[in-house]
Amino acid sequence: MATRKSEDHERAAAGLDFDFPIGERAADLGRALADGGPQALFDEIENLVPDPVREQVQSFPILAVIAGVGVGIYLGMKKGDEVLAAGASLISAAATSSIAGALDRDR
Repeated sequence: MATRKSEDHERAAAGLDFDFPIGERAADLGRALADGGPQALFDEIENLVPDPVREQVQSFPILAVIAGVGVGIYLGMKKGDEVLAAGASLISAAATSSIAGALDRDR
């Protein structure tokens, strides 16, 4: 029978199990948003886009805008509630992580 520390269970139950890379990226994004404001979000989005896609967008900007509007309308109509819930969850997790880090630094 495998044994685990009780701390591992507590961290997983509290959502602090950051072995999953998206959790680390979300915490980093939250810190960057807190430090740099909205510009940090735009920089992070720019880093997610691969170079070939950037070249296509520069070559055909009107087509890229039309595609972006189309995807936005589709997501808004079909998955609006899920997108809002995911965004709210990401922001609250990042804020909680930042507050916890600030409280740990004071001690």
